[in-house]
Amino acid sequence: MITVAPFDGIVRDAEEGDMPRVRDIYAHYVLHSLATFEEAPPSLEEIVGRRSKLLEAGLPYLIAETAGGVAGYAYAGLYHVRTAYRHTIEDTVYVADGLRGRGVGSALLGALISRCEAGPWRQMLAVVGDSGNTGSIALHRRFGFELVGVLKSVGFKFGRWVDVPLMQRSLGSGVEKNRESPR
Repeated sequence: MITVAPFDGIVRDAEEGDMPRVRDIYAHYVLHSLATFEEAPPSLEEIVGRRSKLLEAGLPYLIAETAGGVAGYAYAGLYHVRTAYRHTIEDTVYVADGLRGRGVGSALLGALISRCEAGPWRQMLAVVGDSGNTGSIALHRRFGFELVGVLKSVGFKFGRWVDVPLMQRSLGSGVEKNRESPR
């Protein structure tokens, strides 16, 4: 059983009207953290386009909403585009600055995992920006992710080299071997 702070809100599918707030949440991380290796915040048009591509691929894109509005977002993306990876996805979770520790990330990741387990995917990866990102690492561990490796000094941001921890968890029957693919 996963114990998390209570989340006072709802998790729902993201709508295009949510994208300005998503852009703002993400821009904070781009400009002030190592959680992402982007160095310039993408435009609203870029954020809308990224969401559209994920939805076209049948992948979930979720919003956590509280009485104060959009508190965070999460989505699943393809791990790699080559077809042999089609059953492996990567999760992304961002919580609005000032709202971490209030159950938003847990609500989002839990809902995202649930949604992905209902699909054809069998492995979910977390590619965590920065070994020092203890909040993200702890969040993923609470949901059964295991550290499977660390890419050393692969990013350079804010004048320093940054590691990337890789975490992984199975979805549904994800560990079955030598079985025919469901697709």
